[in-house]
Amino acid sequence: MLGFASYYGDHMVLQKAPAGAVLWGYGDVGAAVTVALSGDGGTIIMKKTVQVKGSSGTWTTVLDPMDQGGPYVLTAEQGSENVTLQDIYFGDVWLCSGQSNMAMTVLQIANASQELAAAARYPYVRVFAAAPARSNVELEDLERVSLPWAIPTAENLGHGNFTYFSAVCWLLGRSLYETLHTSLAQHLSGPQTPSVLWNAMIHPLLNMTLRGVAWYQGEANAFLNTDRYNCTFPALIDDWRWAFHTGSAGQTEPLLPFGFVQLSTYRQQGLNDSFARLRWHQTADLGVVPNARMPGTFMAVAMDLGDEHSPYGSIHPRDKQNVAHRLLLGARAVAYGEKDLVFQGPYPTRAVLEVSRGLLNVTYSQELLCQRRDVPAFEVCCSSSTWPCRWLPAPMVAVGSHTVTLALAGCRTLVLALRYAWAEWPCDYKSCALYNTRGLPAPPFLLQTLPAGDTPGLTPTAEVRELLLSPGSWLSRGI
Repeated sequence: MLGFASYYGDHMVLQKAPAGAVLWGYGDVGAAVTVALSGDGGTIIMKKTVQVKGSSGTWTTVLDPMDQGGPYVLTAEQGSENVTLQDIYFGDVWLCSGQSNMAMTVLQIANASQELAAAARYPYVRVFAAAPARSNVELEDLERVSLPWAIPTAENLGHGNFTYFSAVCWLLGRSLYETLHTSLAQHLSGPQTPSVLWNAMIHPLLNMTLRGVAWYQGEANAFLNTDRYNCTFPALIDDWRWAFHTGSAGQTEPLLPFGFVQLSTYRQQGLNDSFARLRWHQTADLGVVPNARMPGTFMAVAMDLGDEHSPYGSIHPRDKQNVAHRLLLGARAVAYGEKDLVFQGPYPTRAVLEVSRGLLNVTYSQELLCQRRDVPAFEVCCSSSTWPCRWLPAPMVAVGSHTVTLALAGCRTLVLALRYAWAEWPCDYKSCALYNTRGLPAPPFLLQTLPAGDTPGLTPTAEVRELLLSPGSWLSRGI
């Protein structure tokens, strides 16, 4: 029987140029299927004819690249049978995936009533949600669909708790639409058995042409295989890129933009530093992205968005607007190449040790805004050996436009490493120690310090020493 695959439908968005949108569906084995794209008045813009494969009973074709816009009508014909999809637009297609924080609906977030009431203002941002499913084998099509392609409404954005539609996904798509004025679309994918969600909910989507991915997941990994995440997460990104590029006949770009949310908070008094380690591992132990191991990625830091009184548990903070905004900035800079856009917070670039005064001057990449000097944010590894590391508080005694001065107490010359915001709950809501002037938090870090040798602009003496700051993943196992 002739038909499109489950995730094609009325009101959908197909990926615009320069990529070509991939279409596929079902038909009688050996039969020819003709796919036609028509504009207003029924004028045929494009036709493609393809044979149904005997082994699978499926057909696949790639449309010529189309500029953004619509509406169009898409028709598939096989003999006397035909299937028609109405109100089709071309724009950018973003896939949103993750765990429960991605699944939180607009109904569950802060200012939910206002957000739901605003849905009607965005009829060209289309939404679709795959139903939660698991499979022990890779499926070719979705088992079920929770929300077929739809124009956003208060009902389908706030259907119920952890159902559809994803608040982060909606807010990101809406903001991209406002910024870029392209018709945008999102998909939602939702336990711990390896591959069962991939098999059922992602593998069936591989034929689609995508513009980018937004990923909000990882809390469970703070307690399961924490110190493998610096390997498994970059590997996941590499694998998804290869799979979507291959599955879309090369139409999805090989370096598919991939944005993700660095973990927020869980417990005020964490039992260990697993959350802090996992935040570090989310960057492949390099602190910021994109980096050499994770090119084409962007990250929304969320450690300052804790919500201790969330009715869904503190692991599910309700402020998804700031999450989406920080993702938006990364998408604009990384996916859309917006030059000179600041999309992440300040990061340290230099450290000078004043031995006799017991001070460490840390220089940052951006102008600083000190939100709270009394927050215990910095610690130094003060030891004569690399492990075990004796971490001591390093209070901020001064904050300049680009420099933070830390008091080292009795540590003096034995500063082996420096870390910032290394806690499960590093600060109260939007009250971490350091931000940039645009309100983006400085991300957490773990940096080792080494003598830097001769440095331009600094005359090294026994009292003043330049330290080299470099990623300190070698300490992660011994913290």
